[in-house]
Amino acid sequence: MVDHEDLAVRTLGPCRIDSPLASRLMGRETTEHSLVEEDRVFFDDSVTMAAARGVPIDQLPSLEPGGPRKKIYFDPSKTRVGIVTCGGLCPGLNDVIRGLVLDLFRHYGVRRVVGFRNGYRGFIAGYGEEVVDLTPDVVRNIDDEGGTMLGSSRGGQDPEEVVDALERMNLNILFVIGGDGSIRGAMEIVRVVAERGLKVAVVGIPKTIDNDIPYIDQSFGFQTAMGEATKSIQAASVEARSAPGGVGVVKLMGRHSGFIACYSTLAKDDADCVLIPEVPFALDGEHGLLEYVRRRVATRGHAVVVVAEGAGQEHVEQGVSATDASGNIRFGDIGRLLRKRIVEHLDAHAVECNVRYFDPSYAIRSVPANPYDSAYCLRLAHAAVHAAMAGRTEVIVGRRRRRFVHIPMPLAVSTRNHVDPLGDLWMSVLEATGQPVRFE
Repeated sequence: MVDHEDLAVRTLGPCRIDSPLASRLMGRETTEHSLVEEDRVFFDDSVTMAAARGVPIDQLPSLEPGGPRKKIYFDPSKTRVGIVTCGGLCPGLNDVIRGLVLDLFRHYGVRRVVGFRNGYRGFIAGYGEEVVDLTPDVVRNIDDEGGTMLGSSRGGQDPEEVVDALERMNLNILFVIGGDGSIRGAMEIVRVVAERGLKVAVVGIPKTIDNDIPYIDQSFGFQTAMGEATKSIQAASVEARSAPGGVGVVKLMGRHSGFIACYSTLAKDDADCVLIPEVPFALDGEHGLLEYVRRRVATRGHAVVVVAEGAGQEHVEQGVSATDASGNIRFGDIGRLLRKRIVEHLDAHAVECNVRYFDPSYAIRSVPANPYDSAYCLRLAHAAVHAAMAGRTEVIVGRRRRRFVHIPMPLAVSTRNHVDPLGDLWMSVLEATGQPVRFE
C-alpha cells in the first residue's frame, strides 16, 4: 500500500526566482489535457472509492504533477548541469539527451551543460574519461542515430567519488538516464550530496526497454522495441512455413517482464506460443511445451515460439558468473536451450524438423527511436528539466494515467512492473496464440 510519505517529493528549498517560462503560464487552467502546478494527481482508482466513502481529498494518496513552474529554485544564469546515461542501450537515449540540452539552453538560458562519458565511470578520475560539452549545435542531429552519444556502462561506482566530481565542476543539477540500477546509484549520490550539505538536484529519466519500471504508463523506447521485434517474429514465421517441419524460435528482451514478447506477438499474430518470466512452464510431459510444439508441427506443418529472455530460467544452467557488473542476475540462454530440446524431441518422435533460432536483442536495442518514442522522449526531457530547475531531487519523471508526474526514486525502485498472468494482456496473448493457460 502506497501512502503520503511514499509519494512525498524532496526539494532543495523554496522557489523564489521568476521562471523564464512564467509569462507562458499566466492564466493557465486545469483541463482534461493539462494540470497546473498546484494540482495533484490521484495515485490510483481506489482513491475515488475512498472519496465516495467520505475520506477527505487532501488525505488521499496523490502525486505531484510535472511541468513548468512560475517560480524556480535555480538561477539559470548561474546553473551548471551534468547528464549521464547508464546501463544497456535503448531506443531514444539520444532523443532524451537532445531534449534536455535544448530545453536548458533555449527556454531557461542555462549556459553550461556537460555530458559524462560511459556511465558513472565517467565521474571517476582513475578512468580518465573526458567530459563532453553539450550545446544545441552538438546535439542537433543525434536523434537520427541509435545508442547514446555519451556512451554507457554497467557497474556501480563509489558515490563519494561521483559527488567529488560534481563539486569540482560546480554542478548544480545531475540528470541520470537509466534503469533501476542506475536510479539506485542516483539515490546514493543524493545521500552523499545531503551529507555534505550541497544543493545539487538529482533527477532521473527512467530507461528500461523491458517496460518494467513501476508506476508509469510506459517507458521510452518500448514502442520502438516492440515494433522492431515484430519483424523478427515475421521472419521466423516465414522461415518456419518455408521448410518441412519448420520451427522458428524467437528470443526477445524481457529479463523479469514479458511485455515486449506479449505486445509484439499481438502485433504480428504469427506465434503459436509465448513464454514469459511471469508464467512458469514445463518442457516435458504430455501437457508440456515440447509435446505442444510437436502437435502443432504435425497438424500445421510448422510452429513459431516466442520467448522472453528471462522465461524458464529454472530449465537453464547459469553461466560462469551468477551476476554481471551491475549485480544483475546473469541469465542462461533459454532460446538456445529451447532450440536444442525441440530438435531432440522431434527427432525422438521421428518428425522431420528444421529449427531456426532468432535473437535480435542487440539489433533492437541499437535502433533510433520511432516517431512516437521520439516525441515521448522530448516530453520526458522537458518534464525533467522543469523538475530540476524547480529544485526537485531524488525523483524520476514519468507519465501516469496520461499525466506527467514526479515519482520519488525510492518508490520507483521498490518493485517491478510485471505482466499480470490473470490480466487482460495475457488473456489477449492466449486468445491470439491459442496456447493453453499452462504448460504443465
